[in-house]
Amino acid sequence: MASGFFALLDDIAALMDDVASMSKIATKKTAGILGDDLAVNAEKASGFVSSREIPVLWAISKGSLINKVIILPVAFILSAFVPWLVSLILVLGGFYLAYEGAEKIYEYFFPNPEHEDISESVSLTKEEILEFEKKKIKSAIFTDFILSVEIVIIALGTVLEETLLKQIMVVCIVALIATLGVYGIVALIVRMDDFGYRLIKLNGNEKGISKVIGRFFVNALPVVIRSLAVIGTLALLLVAGGIFVHNIEFLHHFLEFLPGIIKEFIIGLIGGIIVLVIVLSFKWLVKLVKK
Repeated sequence: MASGFFALLDDIAALMDDVASMSKIATKKTAGILGDDLAVNAEKASGFVSSREIPVLWAISKGSLINKVIILPVAFILSAFVPWLVSLILVLGGFYLAYEGAEKIYEYFFPNPEHEDISESVSLTKEEILEFEKKKIKSAIFTDFILSVEIVIIALGTVLEETLLKQIMVVCIVALIATLGVYGIVALIVRMDDFGYRLIKLNGNEKGISKVIGRFFVNALPVVIRSLAVIGTLALLLVAGGIFVHNIEFLHHFLEFLPGIIKEFIIGLIGGIIVLVIVLSFKWLVKLVKK
């Protein structure tokens, strides 16, 4: 009886060792997309009133966890029975990400007053602030859903030859890392200024090391946020371009003379422009009909 118990423990230990090794490989393969996920979500989680940053980030994090709960079982079922549908879903998601990236570039040249940073506005009512939050949270969770699909599918692709139990354990671990890791770092970024202010208040010496470091964090936050807006846009287009290149056959050999990252950016941008033109044309037609 005892030997059977220890044999079971040995099997469990071997299983966990295999899962740990495969999780490490899967995490490495999704590292690029996780970096893009971080840039995109950090940009989307910024731009709120300081006191509302953590509640908003918590709401987005919960939405991200719900996304994973929805995606994981669906991914396992589709992979087992209709694998071609996985590629189709990825491509459709890629077009959405490309559209978001192209829209950000468009709005840089043709700003939409409705999309201004709420943290810079002092004239909004509490109801207007909450409405803004709901819209941005909804947008962030939807974008997270698309990126989560990509992360889950890539992780699943690394363990397709393994047993179902190992597939489930490995992909769930990667999904959990994607949520806790990404949003943990995002929380640190958006609260950088508060940390800086606390360091400044530690002592009264103007030249003290804590004040110097504190001022650095306070002054760095606006630069980081502006940088994230650019990085997030590039990340959207790169992720979209990567999806198109890996899932649309004729794009494998398109612009082969260019480095991969430039090729994916160009393809993502082209895809985004196509969808943006369609969306803007549709909006223009709707306005025309209403007149």
